[in-house]
Amino acid sequence: MAWEEWEQRKADAAGRQSTQMQLNQVPADGGGGSGGGSDLVVHDDELGKLGNMAYDLREKFRVDADHARPSTFTASIDLFNDGLDVGSALTELHDAWNTQQQTLKEACAHISNHLEFSRAQHAKDDVRIQTGMRNAAGDLLTVSRINEYFK
Repeated sequence: MAWEEWEQRKADAAGRQSTQMQLNQVPADGGGGSGGGSDLVVHDDELGKLGNMAYDLREKFRVDADHARPSTFTASIDLFNDGLDVGSALTELHDAWNTQQQTLKEACAHISNHLEFSRAQHAKDDVRIQTGMRNAAGDLLTVSRINEYFK
């Protein structure tokens, strides 16, 4: 593009817009976000603590939720064998409880595993970013080589 053409395009653009500077950014009042004006920041140790909490919850629930299962099942069978309809209802309750218990345990395990995966993936990404800077030729840059660019 010739210099004259550049100047003409600048003049055309200036004629279409106001003379005030406009920045392409989020407004200072935090518009466009949900609440605060900062980005989501999560630290590795926080992810680890949350993952451990989800795992601990799963294990505690696994033990505590199973206390009444054997006796409930035995009672439901005994009541059913005695000809009482409440026995089959208790069996249905027993089965529903087991289904819900499994669902909750799986959800806790999923949360724990996902947080552990996220920690590991972010650690890999950090290493790749720290050690993976390359020059235009595609060669890895060492810290000393990077430092030369700043001198």
